[in-house]
Amino acid sequence: MKRQDLKKCELPSDSGVYFFRDENGGILYIGKATSLSDRVKSYFNDDVILSRGLRIKSMVTIAKIVTFQKTDSVLEALLLESLFIKKYNPPYNVKEKDNKSFSCVVIMKEKFPRVLIMRIRDFEKKLSKKDVLKVYGPFPSQTQLSEAMKIIRKLFPYRDKCLPLDKSDINKKPCFNAQIKLCPGVCIGAISEKDYKKNITNIVKLFEGNKKAVQNNLKKEMNSYAKKHLFEKAKEARDTIFALDHIKDTNLIKEEDIVSFKDRDFRIEGYDVAHISGTSRVGVMVVIEGKEKKKEDYRKFKLIEKVNDDYGGLREVLKRRFSHKEWRLPDLIVFDGGIGQKQTGEKVIAEMGLYIPCVSVVKDNKHKPKDILGDKIHINQNKKEILLINSEAHRFSISYHKKLRSKII
Repeated sequence: MKRQDLKKCELPSDSGVYFFRDENGGILYIGKATSLSDRVKSYFNDDVILSRGLRIKSMVTIAKIVTFQKTDSVLEALLLESLFIKKYNPPYNVKEKDNKSFSCVVIMKEKFPRVLIMRIRDFEKKLSKKDVLKVYGPFPSQTQLSEAMKIIRKLFPYRDKCLPLDKSDINKKPCFNAQIKLCPGVCIGAISEKDYKKNITNIVKLFEGNKKAVQNNLKKEMNSYAKKHLFEKAKEARDTIFALDHIKDTNLIKEEDIVSFKDRDFRIEGYDVAHISGTSRVGVMVVIEGKEKKKEDYRKFKLIEKVNDDYGGLREVLKRRFSHKEWRLPDLIVFDGGIGQKQTGEKVIAEMGLYIPCVSVVKDNKHKPKDILGDKIHINQNKKEILLINSEAHRFSISYHKKLRSKII
């Protein structure tokens, strides 16, 4: 996709969520924005690799169109982004399972449910599913999430630390949050269980992208209180409706929060083929992710075609590997060999409708690396990992080849 293609997307200057999509309409990446037009245009700046990383550059190249959903506030955009990422699981967004440092919002299953912000790793260690009513996330920035929760808490106060009133402690003082109206006074019995759960219901609906239902609930409450001549309660409901429609949150999404990652989960796949005169032919795939070997993703391929042809073996491995739609796509591919291997690999990938940058490691007569062929940007930024994965692919393929050959002997 190129900058001139944005004209057909008709992106507005409103806040909202945007979706980079491939030629089949599949979602590649989801983001949030204060201004949809300005944010999406920034993906086509000359410094995109420096500011966003190679993964995002590759994603933009693959994308064919950008669609969007406008929101009335940046807060809604932030909540919807997380909701949609969890729903659609786009390949270019960081996965919750891949980064346990991300945060989530947890609503406890209690008489007066607490609402907590937690790191995902802490949530998984400390809480049991049976104790949790709802969990929302992941959110990459805990600072950003905390700011969002401050806005939500002013609209619908909740407890996070204080304990519900014990009838034996009638002289109990309100907690600090109750004093500043961020807790509805659960600790001093100032709110009923029924009214407190209305706040929790509205928080849940906000996180699930249903602001209209929240507005309808508040209007019904306001009218009900007015009919009962509970005018102070009716005024509170009316003020909350107004606040919900006039959320001041334009600074909630900052420029440094454009992407939830740069290249920290950049995935490189290395391929090699091994055989002796066409016998015991094998191919392998090895993986580096976030600059670390990811051995649980290594794969072995016992080659079917009985030919003494390295190019044919590479074609077979790649076709079998990319038939697995459930495996995450790599951001860079490394081949062992020269220009022939690189061109063969690029052709197979293109035939499968994919765009993935490729490099190849050329060896000398002692099988030592002497050159790397490919885009210099990728090579310069990932040279250490390219050489490591090439060495690992060669080791893994030789090991598998020897294992097969020993069974035949």
